[in-house]
Amino acid sequence: MKKITELTAELAAPAIAESGCTLWDVEYVKEAGTWYLRVLLDKEGGVDILDCESVSRKLSDLLDEADPIEGSYTLEVGSAGAERALKRPADFVRFMGSPVLVKLYRARDGRKEFAGTLAGYDEASGDVSVTVGGETLSFPKKETALVRLRVEF
Repeated sequence: MKKITELTAELAAPAIAESGCTLWDVEYVKEAGTWYLRVLLDKEGGVDILDCESVSRKLSDLLDEADPIEGSYTLEVGSAGAERALKRPADFVRFMGSPVLVKLYRARDGRKEFAGTLAGYDEASGDVSVTVGGETLSFPKKETALVRLRVEF
């Protein structure tokens, strides 16, 4: 049996393509007692509210028809955002050389967050390398809670 996120991605694919967007991620999470099904979009030039509305309307109907989720949930369709999380190998390749923030599960040298430039990604291990203040640091996947893009002003 497929996961809810995989089924949602398949159902959403035509609506997302029609809107000129691409699928960034699908999340199914429980927050404060409520289940949320989040579909995050990406698009060259940025995702706007009309893109989200179009995909949301079509996907809502498809989900009602297929009924893959037991119980109630809230559907949210939105942009992946400028400070999106990097999860898949292709994400790391695409944004190599970009400013990122690495968050660790446990502190290293008294810090749990490191801001720098994405310098490397090992697809086999999932380890990430980031240049921080002229020094390249390696972060093993098992120690890394999150890697996300960082907007600099």
